[in-house]
Amino acid sequence: MRITKVYTRTGDAGKTRLAGGQQVWKDSLRVDAYGTVDEVNASIGVVRVLNAELVNQNRHAGRLEEELRWVQNKLFDVGSLLATAPGQTFKNMPQVTAKDVTRLEKLIDGCQKDLEPLKEFILPGGGKVSGFLHQARTVCRRAERLCVALSKTEPVDPTVIKFINRLSDALFVLARWVAKTQGEPEFLWERDVVTKSK
Repeated sequence: MRITKVYTRTGDAGKTRLAGGQQVWKDSLRVDAYGTVDEVNASIGVVRVLNAELVNQNRHAGRLEEELRWVQNKLFDVGSLLATAPGQTFKNMPQVTAKDVTRLEKLIDGCQKDLEPLKEFILPGGGKVSGFLHQARTVCRRAERLCVALSKTEPVDPTVIKFINRLSDALFVLARWVAKTQGEPEFLWERDVVTKSK
């Protein structure tokens, strides 16, 4: 793919084209779904930028970089599939397969071995890398909700929804794993906390 011009003015009236040329409104559910997948990808990009500072100091940061780079590439595949009009196919069309879902499950299982079982919900935050992983997780959950909503009105590959679902789980576990392996704090939800007023 070669992009020679960033702006075309063709979307100024509020419509865009899906792969295959079908014109749709920019606020359509399909555009919202693949746009939110793009948000997930951008959030993970921020995690990678922050994690890059640690790669030479922590071997676990190197593994995180490798996994997140793969995830970002798969998210482009997901976005491409969602941006394709139902029934359309094209040469070299990307795929999201059961093997991709299994890879996420293996990543989750591997990281879980290093973690203590959860006794309470975790407050998103802690360190920079884990905090932004939690943010990416929440955006991923929104992408999943949109994909499910879209699947009720138009065909959506079920494997795409499985991948997004499993990715949100993986991002949660990775946030915990980063906190553990990179020495970042992890704060548990304290029920009925009374804060002292000044």
